[in-house]
Amino acid sequence: MRRNRNMPLNLAVVGLVIGWTMACSSAYYSTWEMLGKEKRDLLRSNVEAVQEDQRDAADGFEDALDRLRGLYAIDAGDLEKTYDKLKDDLDDAEGRAEDIHERIGKIDSIANDLFEEWDGEIGEISNPSYRSKSREKLDETKNKYADLAASLEKSEASMVPVLTQLKDNVLYLKHNLNAAAIGGLSAEVDNIEADIENLLADMRASIAEADRFLTTLPE
Repeated sequence: MRRNRNMPLNLAVVGLVIGWTMACSSAYYSTWEMLGKEKRDLLRSNVEAVQEDQRDAADGFEDALDRLRGLYAIDAGDLEKTYDKLKDDLDDAEGRAEDIHERIGKIDSIANDLFEEWDGEIGEISNPSYRSKSREKLDETKNKYADLAASLEKSEASMVPVLTQLKDNVLYLKHNLNAAAIGGLSAEVDNIEADIENLLADMRASIAEADRFLTTLPE
């Protein structure tokens, strides 16, 4: 089942604020500013959170793959128990995929708001040298973020075929809870194994890209 996470008070506040529409974005940011967090802090914390979500998802997909591989070593009488566990793996994977999707959307929204604010504030700088350096830093950060956004998008897209095949296998087991079902799964397990390996590689690349992006943000 999905792991429970202990949430500090400030994160509990976020849980209420997140549900607001973008029309209330100013209230969202004002609430966080009262807690001492600027847009850059929110961006950093959400990038770090999506890294953790991806690590959790990668663990979940690996668990599901191990469960599929284990089908060949069980007795027919244990097939239903294995199905139940694999169904839990699927539920976990789908939940984590949804978490990642929502987190990526939130990151993109905060990043765009941050860049818009940054760009507007540059126009208020009277010192030409400071203005030029701030513009360079903004452009550098935008480029880094573009790399991160592309990596996140690729990582998320890689989850789709894996989830589809995992669901196919779960439903196949559900409809064929007998020893004969095992033989029909052998080729599919090979296919999903290759997709999961590709997915994990994309996730590792995305996590590394997030690390590089975080170095551009001040603590």
